[in-house]
Amino acid sequence: MIGTGVDDVLTLVRVVVMVAMLGIVPLGLGLVGGRGVEALRRVWFGPALVAAAAQWLPRGVPTAVLAVPYLALTGALAGVAAVRAWTYLADRWAARGAGTAHRRWVVEVAVWTALATPVIGALALVAERAGVRLFGFRLSILALTVAHFHVAGFAAALVAGLVARATAAGALGTTAALCVPGGTLLVLLGFFVGDEVELAGAVVLTAGMWAAGWLTWRDVRPQSPDRVTRGLLAVSSVVLAATMVLALSWALGEATGLPHPSITWMAATHGVTNALGFALCAVLAWRRLGARPL
Repeated sequence: MIGTGVDDVLTLVRVVVMVAMLGIVPLGLGLVGGRGVEALRRVWFGPALVAAAAQWLPRGVPTAVLAVPYLALTGALAGVAAVRAWTYLADRWAARGAGTAHRRWVVEVAVWTALATPVIGALALVAERAGVRLFGFRLSILALTVAHFHVAGFAAALVAGLVARATAAGALGTTAALCVPGGTLLVLLGFFVGDEVELAGAVVLTAGMWAAGWLTWRDVRPQSPDRVTRGLLAVSSVVLAATMVLALSWALGEATGLPHPSITWMAATHGVTNALGFALCAVLAWRRLGARPL
């Protein structure tokens, strides 16, 4: 349960969401490319700014309405993901047997996940702002869900895809590109099925995040052209090594009853540090690297 300090923690969560919606996601979309993504990125700031501001207003239907355009925007982004997935799979099917076997599909899975997950956070935001306990979840949990699916959903999957491509989708790159989306979806399923599934999701997600962090440190960082970029990549890697231990300890405690950090403490440490230390630093670094769109 969220206890003492809930207001302070939710304030931090709102700041994280603002950084994600106004910084991490639009910067990250520039690393994806494609006409659909570019069209949405050009109109992103207006709906995102209004939705982010709505977090600071009193709950109610009028406040929730302010976040609806952002929900529509992220829904369109999920639609782009669906079209991209359909097109890719159709092309692969048409080219079967033509010597086109490769590991691009690993990167594609990560990209589809990155584009599809912000709508989950946006839906949680609309419900939380309306004061509606969507699927029975507490409003505080819905507020945390907004941040989770912009950071662990969008940013982590995007970075995993970038790392997998940069390392030619080797064994560890494949682990990152598949385990981050798989773990994210398992965590989402665990919200409805039970703590054991959520724990499994945390384990899979941690494996993917650690793989991405290690490859970033070992392979991507040394090849970076300047000290600032190397520093950003170093911070993003080190942060993952520490914060995912917290995620595992919390999920294990929830599933087994063992002592574990409170959700309040997790939001203030794991959540804030992952958003600023990992997601923002990683996206800025990859933009500085001039990575071609995925």
